[in-house]
Amino acid sequence: MHFFNAQHGQLDLHLPQELIVDNFAGGGGASTGLEMALGRPVDIAINHDEIAIKTHSENHPDTVHYCESVWDINPVEACNGRPVAIAWFSPDCKHFSKAKGGKPVEKNIRGLAWVAVRWAATVRPKVIMLENVEEFKTWGPVKDGEPALNQKGESQKGKTFKNFVKELIKLGYQVEWKELKAFEFGVPTTRKRFFLIARCDGNPICWPTPTHGDPKLLEVQSGLLKPWRTAADIIDWSLPCPSIFERKRPLAENTLKRIAKGLQRFVIESDKPFIVPSFITEHANASNQRNMPIDEPLRTICAQVKGGHFGLVTAFLVKYYGMKSPNEVRGHLPNEPVHTLTTENRYGIVTSHLIKLRNNNYGSPVTDPVPTITAGGNHIGEVRAFLVKYYGTGEGCAIDEPLHTVTTKDRFGLVTIHGEDYQIVDIGMRMLSPRELYRGQGFPDSYIIDQISDDTKLSKAAQVRMCGNSVCPPLAAALIKANTRTTQIAKRAKVA
Repeated sequence: MHFFNAQHGQLDLHLPQELIVDNFAGGGGASTGLEMALGRPVDIAINHDEIAIKTHSENHPDTVHYCESVWDINPVEACNGRPVAIAWFSPDCKHFSKAKGGKPVEKNIRGLAWVAVRWAATVRPKVIMLENVEEFKTWGPVKDGEPALNQKGESQKGKTFKNFVKELIKLGYQVEWKELKAFEFGVPTTRKRFFLIARCDGNPICWPTPTHGDPKLLEVQSGLLKPWRTAADIIDWSLPCPSIFERKRPLAENTLKRIAKGLQRFVIESDKPFIVPSFITEHANASNQRNMPIDEPLRTICAQVKGGHFGLVTAFLVKYYGMKSPNEVRGHLPNEPVHTLTTENRYGIVTSHLIKLRNNNYGSPVTDPVPTITAGGNHIGEVRAFLVKYYGTGEGCAIDEPLHTVTTKDRFGLVTIHGEDYQIVDIGMRMLSPRELYRGQGFPDSYIIDQISDDTKLSKAAQVRMCGNSVCPPLAAALIKANTRTTQIAKRAKVA
């Protein structure tokens, strides 16, 4: 459904001659971004992982799928005489990435990017895009896990990358590369990635202009940029956040220390700790239950449901009256009946921040984008501090002590919110769900991540792995839009 129109000097993706190809397609992040930008599915998707390609097929049914190694695919045969407009490549990055935690030693994996040169030499895509971690620029020969030295004793760090670029240039491509941050393009994650663009159609390489930024920036405050999307935007506040003190298996010492440090910074010492929002949930329609924010009009109310079908949900409730002493105050979970209500507001509030279980990181506020999501497993969690009003009684503890030392105490950590003092009475933690992580990468909620058409249910580990390996779809879309005819026509129309 596309051809190249030399008159406009950009790719025209409307007639069926030219192909869009996604190598290393995985679960479908780049393909989703390509479809967002072009309004049509990719033609060919290639990946060796059976689960990944089945997930891709589920979400991109109009694409021809190859569940094979990219090296086993003959580009000429796959394209069957049709020219290629865009070829996207996201080769495995774990033997370059600092997130791997080990030494990069797997030569076959580190050499996967050479498949882009193979496609350039055989079917000559007009535009080649390659995505990887920032360390990709250091690609070079290794010895014993370290950059190899030449005969003069000089490091060969980056030598292979330079040769890779030279080969593309020899084949008639102009080549540029940049590092882009996903949050600058409306994706609620801090993920930063290396992108290389190569073109052989005589048209300039274009880079997308950031659309979002830190709310503190003057460009955001003046309206030139939108404020970045935050972790709070993707968190499902209806999911329970169990107490860290009531676990069958105690948390690791380092995890407890991370929680303590995060609470100190993002709750106790914060001028504006994030307050977990309440929301409305619908009870009547079990097959398609809806949750909705509390600051929007209530949805249609049905007459047939006894007692109404909307309920107010808060993550955790804490009452602070009716006890013999302040130290006896207890809370209860939302799946328990609400305790006796009085005419006074005697329930506490809940705050939240994120914890990252990696690299001595103690987390970030939920008003920032989600930290980079990786494929290695769950490492981003949500921490909730359950607060109750403080009346000057009860003992606390030093927040920089490991939390397991305070399990017998009911109150610790003084927090001031809007001029009122609160104390922490409980702490909850849970790992972010796969759906939340996919939201953090910029996938739509309609994207199928947990079950495929042959009734195979994907494990949580498989879902997280594919999410961490994925390209952020909105960022891929921004790159494609910047280098296709659509944006150029829009600019000319404005000038005219």
